[in-house]
Amino acid sequence: MRDIRVSDITMREAIASKALSLSFKEKLEIVKILDRIGVGSIEVEGIESSKVDSLRIKSIASLVKNSTLAVPVKMDDDSIQAVWNAAKGAKHVRLQVEAAVSPSCMEYIQRKKADTLIADAAEAVAKCAQLTDDVEFVAIDATRTDVAYLARVIDAVVAAGAKTVTVCDAAGSMLPEEFAQFIADLYQATPQLKDIDLGISCCNNLNMADACAVAGVMAGASIVKATSYPMGVVALDNVARILAAKADALGAQSKVRVTELKRAMNQISRLCCDDRSKASLFTGAVSEAVEGVVLTAGDDQATVMQYVERLGYSLSDEDAEAVFEAFKKIAASKERVSATELDAIVASAALQVPPTYTLDGYVINSGLSFKATSHISLRKNGELIEAVSLGDGPIDSSFKSIESVVGKHYELDDFSIQAVTEGREAMGESVVKLIADGKVYSGRGISTDIVESSIRAYINALNKIAYEEQN
Repeated sequence: MRDIRVSDITMREAIASKALSLSFKEKLEIVKILDRIGVGSIEVEGIESSKVDSLRIKSIASLVKNSTLAVPVKMDDDSIQAVWNAAKGAKHVRLQVEAAVSPSCMEYIQRKKADTLIADAAEAVAKCAQLTDDVEFVAIDATRTDVAYLARVIDAVVAAGAKTVTVCDAAGSMLPEEFAQFIADLYQATPQLKDIDLGISCCNNLNMADACAVAGVMAGASIVKATSYPMGVVALDNVARILAAKADALGAQSKVRVTELKRAMNQISRLCCDDRSKASLFTGAVSEAVEGVVLTAGDDQATVMQYVERLGYSLSDEDAEAVFEAFKKIAASKERVSATELDAIVASAALQVPPTYTLDGYVINSGLSFKATSHISLRKNGELIEAVSLGDGPIDSSFKSIESVVGKHYELDDFSIQAVTEGREAMGESVVKLIADGKVYSGRGISTDIVESSIRAYINALNKIAYEEQN
């Protein structure tokens, strides 16, 4: 089955269409959301001679851990080097060389003749390829040029080092069948395309961008460009859901995490909406559809899952079981569980890696006249392992006991505790960030007891480290 990567172009489209004016902080928040849900690449604006642009790209590069950061360059040495210097801090970097290839655009936008454009594009790609092996050539307005000429352009840039070629239907004038035929003709005219990734970008002028994108995938494309906020092109959430639902029929699948998709799109929508001052990513995270809902220990799994779905999550059976077990534990110590608390339970218990370590039990002793002592019992693949440690407080001693069980010390990068709700029965959420082999692993834990939430957060981060080491 082929892997189809969805490349998010929200920030680039926002600038190109002047549809949005995103602040620096809002762009960073959008990047973090997209990186979390598994898009193949995140495309940002290039450098327009501003030091601010370089800082923006560097800041984004430091946040992108899973996706590829894609940045466009101009066809000159200074632009290529400047973009590379700003973006190279990302784990995966793609440099993009763009050119308008239709006859009218070549003359009025590129101001180049056909043969000159081919030579200049190939030269720019070759210079980018000296810095990274991930270079993309983007053929703007590709559907309004002669296929034979487009094939010549593609042959030249692939020979120069392009590993990805994207063709754009900027006019948005094609029906799905026409676009599929265009892709098929291109493969026939350019045999080299079979050895690289073919990307597609479709405009929504006929309200058929999503359908054209699916048709392009069926014809052989492996990258689809989309936005996570409506901007007249392919919609990220639609195409990701189609790829997930019709994977067998298409013989293709996407790595976008559809279980988190609705929630992520809602978060991005709040960042992009007109009245952003009143729509924070961190407030109002709970949907109005479940605001004010109260659950109790007497509610069954079906009832709890009903409200989980209304929060925007679509969980697997395994995750649903994990969430319900966590809910029962919280509900047993409280009279009621609010929608906000249910949201925190899902974020902590679901969408996690398979656990190597699970908490079996703990006993904490602390006081003014002696050091805190923690007795922690963990199970590793079913085997019970225990340790007792002293520390400067119950949380410190608990972390040391876990380290003794694991037999390794991990540097604690960050640790925080906050109340999820108010009152004497408030739930606490802890976040623990551990460093292993230069990477940061974040874990979350919730409980009405802050020590227990801290222990669970540490184990959550530990399981992510163990999972990556085993795979």
